[in-house]
Amino acid sequence: MGVDVSGGVSDEEVEKAYKVFLKYADIDSPQEVLNDIFEGRSPELIEKLRLKHEAETVRIRDLDEPPSVWRNGRITWYLGPDMVKDRNWPAIKASMDRKNFGQSNIESVDESSTKVLSLLDHPKQDKYRTRGLVVGFVQSGKTTNFTAVMAKAADRGYKLFIVLSGIHNTLRRQTQLRLARDLVRSNPDRWHEVTTDQHDFVPPGNPKAFFAARDQHLLLVVKKNAVVLRKLSKWLASAGEYLDKCPTLIIDDEADQSTVATAKINPLLYGLLDRFPKVGYVGYTATPFANLLINPADESDFYPRDFIVNLPQPTGYHGGEVLFGRELLPGEDASDLDGGYDMIRSVPDPEIDELKPRNKKEAADFQPGMVPSLRRAVEWFWLATAARRVRGGGNPHSSMLIHTTTETAVHERFKEPLLELRARMLTGLDKGDAALLDRLAATWEDETDRVPASDFGETAVAFDALLEQLPTVVLDTKVVIDNYRSTDRLDYESGPVTAIAVGGNTLSRGLTLEGLVSSLFVRAVTAYDTLLQMGRWFGYRDNYGDLPRIWMTNELRGWFSHLATVEAEMRQDINRYMNPGVDPLNFAVRLRTHPKMSITAKAKMTSAVRASAAYGGLLVESRFFDVGPGAGQWLARNASAARKLVEAAFKDGIETKSHVESALFTQVPHEDVLEFLDDYSFQERSSDANSARISQYITQRVSEGALGRWSVGVIGNSRSGADTKTCNFGSGVEVRMVRRARLAYDADDFDGIADIKTLSSRRDEALDLVTDSPSSLSRKQLVALRMKQRPTEGLLLLYPIEPESEPTSRNRVPLDAPTDDVVMGVALVFPDPIGKDSEVEYVSADLSQVAREEEDDSVLEQEDE
Repeated sequence: MGVDVSGGVSDEEVEKAYKVFLKYADIDSPQEVLNDIFEGRSPELIEKLRLKHEAETVRIRDLDEPPSVWRNGRITWYLGPDMVKDRNWPAIKASMDRKNFGQSNIESVDESSTKVLSLLDHPKQDKYRTRGLVVGFVQSGKTTNFTAVMAKAADRGYKLFIVLSGIHNTLRRQTQLRLARDLVRSNPDRWHEVTTDQHDFVPPGNPKAFFAARDQHLLLVVKKNAVVLRKLSKWLASAGEYLDKCPTLIIDDEADQSTVATAKINPLLYGLLDRFPKVGYVGYTATPFANLLINPADESDFYPRDFIVNLPQPTGYHGGEVLFGRELLPGEDASDLDGGYDMIRSVPDPEIDELKPRNKKEAADFQPGMVPSLRRAVEWFWLATAARRVRGGGNPHSSMLIHTTTETAVHERFKEPLLELRARMLTGLDKGDAALLDRLAATWEDETDRVPASDFGETAVAFDALLEQLPTVVLDTKVVIDNYRSTDRLDYESGPVTAIAVGGNTLSRGLTLEGLVSSLFVRAVTAYDTLLQMGRWFGYRDNYGDLPRIWMTNELRGWFSHLATVEAEMRQDINRYMNPGVDPLNFAVRLRTHPKMSITAKAKMTSAVRASAAYGGLLVESRFFDVGPGAGQWLARNASAARKLVEAAFKDGIETKSHVESALFTQVPHEDVLEFLDDYSFQERSSDANSARISQYITQRVSEGALGRWSVGVIGNSRSGADTKTCNFGSGVEVRMVRRARLAYDADDFDGIADIKTLSSRRDEALDLVTDSPSSLSRKQLVALRMKQRPTEGLLLLYPIEPESEPTSRNRVPLDAPTDDVVMGVALVFPDPIGKDSEVEYVSADLSQVAREEEDDSVLEQEDE
């Protein structure tokens, strides 16, 4: 039974005592302060102090941003920085101010790092072993976040900091330099760098002396390399009893790489953690697919069993959806979903064989060619860099990425063609070659028309102004071959860099290519995490948000768009579980599958299971259409299926009054819808729109008492004055066709698959609902309205699309479908389920064996591959 705290201790006395409590809580754990400093004081005061401190720490833990989940029963302690007494965090914040991070981003870093540290353990506790995961975005400032966590941890008494920085020297060096600049130089008397930017871990003599020094923090930045980790573990072992009192924080940068499912590295990391009685381990990654597919019941692994923090997307960050677009998620409106800017340029399939070898054997004699797409990408790099110099400000560096293969010999062979192109460009500019200048001017005009500077709040640059800077830009350009065999390295520390970087794995994860404006990427890797990490073009683009361009195949473009959807959905799923009663041991994030890609390496998916996900509350529509030369039969079959459905709906359903240029039938039996789905084919890039999967879902829901009846609508063009053809469905239904122009891919390299991005509107979704202003409703409100009016009925909408569909905006081109009839689009609107929903294919971690009632602090060890 708790202490009665309703008695005579006044609020003023509690506040005064709490100030004393906080002073000592920076030094000792809260319980020790209560036991030692307040020994002999009244139980009532002690209990009020305990409750007040608990309320304050819970307030920090429960902050909405960043969203997080934590293991039941965890005691949080950190209340945030003290800007008067602390030394490390104030220095970092001042540095961020000088670099113009922006107030909102600084506050976000402050709040999220406070949340992470609060979920770790107090450094004065006798023993602890914490495992957490922080999910960020590719190239989004994860290093800044864990630097802030380290600074705040150092201010509260953590002594040893080990940063596991990927598997390549380039990333390790970059991380060491950043931490030295942001942490060590600000307080050089408080830090000792055991590793340096030039050398990974080399065991120094007399380790006990390092740990015996008071008021000094130790910094090690090491690769996840077997030789290095063995040396480090042996050195730590020789520190003896000093480790027992050494609060340690291990930051695992790129935590999905090598940490999970590796025969050598994983056991060594396990052994490293086992050296410390007092250690917190925090993994950082933007691609947590492998980390979230670990079996939480397996105590010999690095599943984040104590907490998961989901960092918000920073202001000004350009991620996958900005460049590639993505599909709508539940509760989203098409009008609210920005992105998919016209920045991707196609590399035609015939050029691929001149950019990369087809296999390892061919690589021995492979010579890359200066194909048109590579030439255009390099010329754009020079044009964009010159424009950036005209504007001034922002990142002083400018980089281009060429990533075609991991074969290092092939990387070297790109250098000569690139230098030859550079020499020809310099000669042409020097002589004022009219043909060259006309081509460059046309390129600049076309590109700036497709992506206007004003869309990103930037100032347009005239070609003549750019031309003044161009010769110097080309002359300054270095060609850097950066791979694990080369001695060449991108060095952004010694002044402004203008460079074309050619490489493979060393450029594909963690390493930041400063000022990246042009990329040629044709390496077709099919694992979600690997491919997403290769997107070095994600990040911040201050003063040049309109200028990045990427050359890749149309297939890769589709994969990255799918990944943007997977990533957004994964984060939405994590956030969905951010509520009381859920912790990392009893939730499983769903990961959407793809017919041609794997989620992560096979060895990392041994604990993945097929999981149930829902169509409930979703809008599923045909976004992609086959309009290539051979698509006529496919289009005709879909048109026939739609007319057949309207005929069935006219016969079996109830014809209902609807809007102008539309038709509506209600109470249509589900059998008619299933027959339609059996006849209609969605283009396979519309990943959610799978006829067989949707039919399976409907059948399951019917068996549970829902979706037995449907509304079937036909949506025509209701715009006044619209001059379009009409489409006759039969059964008295004839409407004017709608127009859906496709997004502008490179005209010469179009692969025949049209992306219209959005088919339906909110007004369409409300076709069978009673509402005065459907267009003003959000999707969430529409779902709620359907739940009220038609809780068990679905809505199927047919869109007769005009084959030509001329565009009305600059980022679109005509649909030009090869048919004299119609292109038939389809949207399905599903009601929220009453009770448990049915399934669609995803994978998630297997949670079936987790003993959720028990807390287990034992260290995790991954099985060998």
